[in-house]
Amino acid sequence: MREFRGVDFYQIDALLSEEERMVRDTVREFVSDRVMPIIEECFREGRFPTHLVPAMAELGLFGANLKGYGCAGLSSVGYGLILQELERGDSGVRSAVSVQGSLCMWPIFTYGSEAQKERWLPRMARGEVIGCFGLTEPDHGSDPGGMETRAVRKGDRYVINGTKRWITNGTIADLAVVWAKLQPENKIRGFLVEKGTPGFSAPEIPRKWSLRASVTSDLILEDCEVPAGNLLPGVEGLKGPLGCLNNARFGIAWGAIGSMMATYEEAVEYAKHRVQFDRPIAGFQLTQAKFADMLTEITKAQLLALRLGRLKDAGQATPAQVSLAKRNNVYWALEMARMGRQVLGASGITDEYQAGRHMANIESVITYEGTHEIHTLVLGQEITGLSAFK
Repeated sequence: MREFRGVDFYQIDALLSEEERMVRDTVREFVSDRVMPIIEECFREGRFPTHLVPAMAELGLFGANLKGYGCAGLSSVGYGLILQELERGDSGVRSAVSVQGSLCMWPIFTYGSEAQKERWLPRMARGEVIGCFGLTEPDHGSDPGGMETRAVRKGDRYVINGTKRWITNGTIADLAVVWAKLQPENKIRGFLVEKGTPGFSAPEIPRKWSLRASVTSDLILEDCEVPAGNLLPGVEGLKGPLGCLNNARFGIAWGAIGSMMATYEEAVEYAKHRVQFDRPIAGFQLTQAKFADMLTEITKAQLLALRLGRLKDAGQATPAQVSLAKRNNVYWALEMARMGRQVLGASGITDEYQAGRHMANIESVITYEGTHEIHTLVLGQEITGLSAFK
């Protein structure tokens, strides 16, 4: 396999710290050596490569931007570069790490009690406990405030009833962060639900076209009782889950760059060797126009993500800024996968090449963690001061 060296038209490497480059290069090597040789088979068979979890934990990829509790304590940019390289391999691999860190470890770190942090975070960083995040429901996706999952206090326990859907890691997770409306106050609260709790099940959703190398599940809670100590004490209302999603969206903006790089490099290499009309198709103007567009959008996405990461580390990044980066970068990752497939011609519809797999995966990524349309309206509200949601 040809060594992957990345795409860096604007010498962005010079803007990274030595630690950030080292982290990026380490994960890049891991993806090339451990993910790329198996990912086509995993996608074809519809299975997540669980055997890679210990290696990812050893590299410090879980909760990498959290400090303490056995986590690596990297910068936001360092964390973003991890997700960039993982998504170069596959969106499903990046999703697993993103959910573990941003949607399960982060709320425990940010909203949890000290006892909850000590109990869960070190084991999650070591990959001994896999987490998932239960917010979306069958009838409530873009409008999470309409959730129907309910929790009521019963002595020293909470009883939860409801169904969550499209949950990454759900079936293999040891711990779920579940959001429900606590009665009678009807306020959204977060609960830690452990695998094996009576009334809790997580059947896998089958027959997916997209994210096939990822576990996607329902979470079903039927009179599921959890100890009172499993309530996340540090937040109430939509602020809780939306704070988690803001962190996940930041990571997705970086991950999309990895997908772009993968489909760009594949298309360029193919075009250099594919001969039609007695010359490589890379020499034709329409093909070169595609490559110019692809390189331009990669470079723009890199600069967006880097600036956003620096703002995040300075505590200055806003949710609207995160929305802009997620919206732009994922949109262009999908367009780039389609362009790459066009360059590959009929070969692009086979899993011998990456473009089709990335194209199918990004169709999900452009929908989850806030659809493209929702992020458009977030920006519209930021610009005008008027909400188009209601």
